[in-house]
Amino acid sequence: MIKHIRIDDRRFPLAPGAGSDAIHKDPVYSYAVTNLVDDSGIVGVGLAFTLGEGNDLVCKAASFYAQQLEGRDIEEVMSDFGKLSKALSNEQQFRWLGPHKGVVQLALASVTNACFDLWAKKRGLPLWKLLTTLTPEEVVATLDLSYMDDELTAEQAKAMLRAQQENTNGRMSIIQNGYPGYDTSIGWFNYSDDKVKENCKKAIDAGFNAVKLKVGSEDSQRDVRRAHIVREAMGDDAKIMLDANQQWTLNQALRIAEMLRPMNPYWIEEPTHPDDVFAHKVLAEAIAPMKLALGEHVPNRLIFKNYLQAKCAGFIQVDAVRVGGVSEFITVSLLAKKYGVPVVPHVGDMGQLHQHLVLFNHISMGHEALFLEHIPHLQKHFVHPVNVKNGVYETPQEPGSSCDLIG
Repeated sequence: MIKHIRIDDRRFPLAPGAGSDAIHKDPVYSYAVTNLVDDSGIVGVGLAFTLGEGNDLVCKAASFYAQQLEGRDIEEVMSDFGKLSKALSNEQQFRWLGPHKGVVQLALASVTNACFDLWAKKRGLPLWKLLTTLTPEEVVATLDLSYMDDELTAEQAKAMLRAQQENTNGRMSIIQNGYPGYDTSIGWFNYSDDKVKENCKKAIDAGFNAVKLKVGSEDSQRDVRRAHIVREAMGDDAKIMLDANQQWTLNQALRIAEMLRPMNPYWIEEPTHPDDVFAHKVLAEAIAPMKLALGEHVPNRLIFKNYLQAKCAGFIQVDAVRVGGVSEFITVSLLAKKYGVPVVPHVGDMGQLHQHLVLFNHISMGHEALFLEHIPHLQKHFVHPVNVKNGVYETPQEPGSSCDLIG
């Protein structure tokens, strides 16, 4: 039984230049942390990610949601979590502040992720293993599929999961082999050209063959120059992603994407405002076969549904610490699977939680094990930090979702 709750406002200043992009020049990586303490002393830990200011607002909203769980048994909670999630996200006064976006959605993510962490710890399993051992019926019971029936009903979701069960064992080799990663820290926006070049060499030495560069400069020639620096340093076979962090208008994106085409980007990420689905559709059609990666700032399954319906997302970057937590992440992954679009999460959690979720996506849903973003800046703050060796995430074995913070 969940005996009491604690909400922590944790903030971690970064080294100069680290984490910077075209929009967010001076981030403070921060978490609204939900702790659900049960009567046996086990603590379920859930994260929502912010960049500092306003983290306290998310904490306050998370406290409101978490209080609804006091006195309840986690197994009972998770047996029909989809219904509970729907009720919490549609609480009339909080819903007015969203709906299903912003502070209240981030708060729901924190509480939801704590529930999944507590569930896995109570069963003594790492979250990936718990999720992969659930039946399709048990998985779908954790999902809120409201507003999804035009694309994904509960029965369709169950059928999709059942259809993958025949080949599940064949995909279990990922547990021994590890999940591939890509280095997103070689090219933060405020890093000098020389530092970007130096970081590319470090990435190669660390076993990475895929990296990401921040673009979106006022002078687009700076972006072009730096993109070619990375291509030259990494070689022709490397996958190089370019991330504009919403900086461009549609017309700017159309122009600058063509300027970047010669260096052969693997994707262009967040080129313009994340709510403008139609602009992304126009852009995707114009720059094909280059692809767009979308989702870091997409707050809920409905907007992801629209992006998939518009057929403009080459890669889905759903983040379980921005949408309504693990359950909504799974819903979006099912939608993406239906459309045949790879899921490559943004990792506001620094990969701690998502290393579990991509294993579930691959093993139980049949998603390609493409790669997972790796950001190392907060490793020293986690009790069980991700372990990336030779460019590969080693499979976590500790019970839970790897989100416990030190102190």
